[in-house]
Amino acid sequence: MKNQLIFVSNGAPSGATPTSIAIGDNVIHRIESPSAVVSTGDELTSSSDDLASVHDNLVAPAAKSPLNSSGNSSPSMMLSIVMPAYNEIRTIAQAIRQVLNVPFPCPFELIVVDDGSRDGTAELLATIADPRVVVEWHARNRGKGAALLTGFSLARGTHVVPFDADLEYTPQDLLSLLEPALAGRSDVIYGSRLFGANTVFQSYRYAMGNKLTTLVANVLFDAYVSDLHTCLKLMPNRLLRDLDLQEQGFGLDTEITAHVLKLGYRPFEVPISYHSRTHAQGKKLKWRDGVACIAILLRVRFSAERSGHRRRMKSRSVGTVDLKLTEHAKP
Repeated sequence: MKNQLIFVSNGAPSGATPTSIAIGDNVIHRIESPSAVVSTGDELTSSSDDLASVHDNLVAPAAKSPLNSSGNSSPSMMLSIVMPAYNEIRTIAQAIRQVLNVPFPCPFELIVVDDGSRDGTAELLATIADPRVVVEWHARNRGKGAALLTGFSLARGTHVVPFDADLEYTPQDLLSLLEPALAGRSDVIYGSRLFGANTVFQSYRYAMGNKLTTLVANVLFDAYVSDLHTCLKLMPNRLLRDLDLQEQGFGLDTEITAHVLKLGYRPFEVPISYHSRTHAQGKKLKWRDGVACIAILLRVRFSAERSGHRRRMKSRSVGTVDLKLTEHAKP
């Protein structure tokens, strides 16, 4: 009996028609658009042949496991990678391909959420037929945070990590985040962009803005994280679902860390590489997002909400230790 994987969409691209394709013992139902704008470089082209070419590069070889490209398996851990995308036609195909080519040591899935793109990104995503990839669409642009929350709600893995579609981060660095989790050293692992080491920042203002908001977070929560705004934040799915997340835009990034720190977690940080892009190249972050970040930190720090999440810390020496129930101040 063949397995079935269904790509579900609340807002599929207009003009798309459902089709099915078989890969090995899997039947993938997908939505296919007749033509779209496709590019993996600086030049943009528009043709069905280009879509077919990109699609062929993204389809997984039948010999590979539907969840694990390396052939290895970790029965106790599965990774869900959530990739939000808004008008990322120049980089989305390469970003997906690079993630799928990483030799993960555990089963994984890639969840791509198109946030109302109008540049052909949605149509390109509709051609993907790979059992490791789940695609979801927003009918309109709702914000990066909303796209991440949609992806989180679809995640089936024991652990979740966001990953941007703009190629500012390197998929191979995800392996560095997995190592402490698989070794039982920590529940929460952050990829830290060490300033001046394997990084390129296009703007001094953005780099210093990150340092300032990170300092504010450390003071408010008596913590010592080095990179508040890193995209690569790996944590257990059960923890992520316990967080009271409300932000729909870029502020979700800040809100996640604020709640994690307030619960008493201290991320295990590993160095990663980073190559930022300019606004002309598609970067969407603005200075107002930095101001909003500080407001979010203050809101979470001084809110009177309660949390029933039971914190569990891991280390090589003591194994898994249950700590007392963490409860925020009552109103």
